[in-house]
Amino acid sequence: MSAPAEQPRSAKPSRPAPVAPAMDLEALIEDPATRIVVCCGAGGVGKTTTSAALALAAAEAGRTVVVLTIDPARRLAQSLGLEELDNEPRRVDVPEAPGELHAMMLDMKRTFDDIVVAHSTPDRARQILENPFYQSLSSSFSGTQEYMAMEKLGQLRASDQWDLIIVDTPPSRSALDFLDAPNKMGRFLDGTMIRLLAGSGRAGLKFASAGFMFFSKIISKILGGQLLRDISAFVAALDTMFGGFRERATATYELLRRPGTWFVVVATPEPDALREASYFVDRLSAEGMPLAGLVVNRTHPPATTLLSATRAEGAAERVIEADAEGADLAAAALRVHAERMIQAAREQHLADRFTSAHPEVAVRTVPAAAGDVHDLDGLRVMAEELTGPDDDTPTGTPRTRILPARRA
Repeated sequence: MSAPAEQPRSAKPSRPAPVAPAMDLEALIEDPATRIVVCCGAGGVGKTTTSAALALAAAEAGRTVVVLTIDPARRLAQSLGLEELDNEPRRVDVPEAPGELHAMMLDMKRTFDDIVVAHSTPDRARQILENPFYQSLSSSFSGTQEYMAMEKLGQLRASDQWDLIIVDTPPSRSALDFLDAPNKMGRFLDGTMIRLLAGSGRAGLKFASAGFMFFSKIISKILGGQLLRDISAFVAALDTMFGGFRERATATYELLRRPGTWFVVVATPEPDALREASYFVDRLSAEGMPLAGLVVNRTHPPATTLLSATRAEGAAERVIEADAEGADLAAAALRVHAERMIQAAREQHLADRFTSAHPEVAVRTVPAAAGDVHDLDGLRVMAEELTGPDDDTPTGTPRTRILPARRA
């Protein structure tokens, strides 16, 4: 038996482009078993608009849905036909929708205040709410916004008034902050340092060791005597609430892992945003949390994929050389198409890198809108891009991609 002929190196086939699984968001939001959808990702990728569009699609599919957003921009309220959004759900008028849509914007401090009032006596609540250290903590402490978003989610789910809750997670430097927030808040409020600071104001420690008294004097000089007293009074007043903070943090975290909760990671076709999305996918997998998939938002698919950028540039040159009537306009159109193809190829390359690293993660691409979404019609257009059939696009390119996959 003769040895097989050696293939010439030039004939070596190229690797096929990775193809991600399709993400069926329509089935996800219509499924009665789906109770919570969390949209997460880096800041500035369109999480808020994605959340609102999914909520609108769910209401038009017959669900009773509330969307919890953290975006203070008035344009979101206006796009929903509301004057403003606040910490209480407001009904959105969606004509002829078989379901209901409610929307609210997280008020971090008010949510924290509500916790204090609900879990302490009136006198203790007044002491806490008037405490200067609490007022600073509840409005500006790192991680408070993320924790309060989780706290509000737990409250909405406990009320059982809505059969679907969609959460727009807070913008943060790291998408992981949302998952870390409950534990960070619990560790802060139950930490050794806080306990020591609280103890510095208690009579029971009047016989404390000389070492502790020396430590207390140093901290007092660093923080200032009044601030130290404010912290001590704050922690002493919160003492009975420590268990509640821990319990709710644990319960909310576990809520995210239960059947019926899904995470949708949102990114733009940019290196930093997709890198952040990759970190979040890895974290969700490590924590055993259910991932629906990745939405690649604000992509730039070309009007046609039949004409490559190189051929379009060449055709533009030939049109100019022909010097026929309308040549300048035709050449300009061809060059715009070439630029769009180059941009789409760059975006697809970045998306392919993500899929190569996470081949099991479903993907849905959403084209960039012509302008800001400013009304329900704009949200409805985005909702159709998010939930439409995978292969129903002008070019026939599946919604998992920006350009068709090149096969070997």
